[in-house]
Amino acid sequence: MYFASRKAAGKLLADQIVKRYKNEPCAVVGLSDGGVMVAAQIALKLRALLCMLLVQPIELPREGMPIGGIAEDGSFAYNALYSPGEIEELVSEYRGYIEQEKGNRLSEMHRLLGGDGLIRKDLLEDKVVILVSDGLSTGFSLDVATEFLRTVKYRKVVIATPLATVPAVDRMHVLGDDIYCLEVVGNFISIDHYYDTRDVPGHDVIVKTIEQITRHWK
Repeated sequence: MYFASRKAAGKLLADQIVKRYKNEPCAVVGLSDGGVMVAAQIALKLRALLCMLLVQPIELPREGMPIGGIAEDGSFAYNALYSPGEIEELVSEYRGYIEQEKGNRLSEMHRLLGGDGLIRKDLLEDKVVILVSDGLSTGFSLDVATEFLRTVKYRKVVIATPLATVPAVDRMHVLGDDIYCLEVVGNFISIDHYYDTRDVPGHDVIVKTIEQITRHWK
C-alpha cells in the first residue's frame, strides 16, 4: 500500500482513531518530523494537544541495526530486535562509543529543538497518549517513548502508524494498549518509498504546525 502523502495517511488513521477516542482526553505525540505530519491530522480530528518527542538512533560501526535510541530528555532504550546476549556483547565492545554517541545525539536534538523542547510531561497526565510515527522499520523509537513516559500517569498508550514491518508490529502489540497500522510491510525499503509525495517540511515549519494546533487546543 502506498500513500499520497503523510497528510493523507494521517487522515486515514484519524478516521479510525476518532471512532474510539473522540470523547476521551487525548495527547498526540509525533516521534519525528514526518511523524508530526501524520500526527497533526489525528490531533485536528480529535481536537487534541499535539507535541513532538524527538528520538534519535544510536548506531554502531558495521551493525545493520541501531543498538538503541535516545530521546531529548536522555531517556534511552536498547533495540529489542537484539537478544540480551547480543546487547551485552555489543555494550562490552562499544561502551565508550555508545556513551559518546548518546552525548552527540543529545547535543544535536537540543540544538534543533532549542531550550524548551516540544513536549511537556505535565500536559500528558491523565490523557490517552497517542504515539505516532510515519513508518516503523523497527520498534526502538517506541521503546524510547515508553521509557520517556515511565514517570507520566497517563490513561493508556495508543500507537499509530501508516506502515510498519512485522517485527515493529510485534513491538507495537507489546508496548501499546491499542494499536493502529494501515499496512504491514514485508520487504521494507525506506519510509519515503511508501509516499508519493515527500511532504516533510523544514523543522521550523514543524514547530509552527505544533504551535498552531496547540493554540487551537487551548
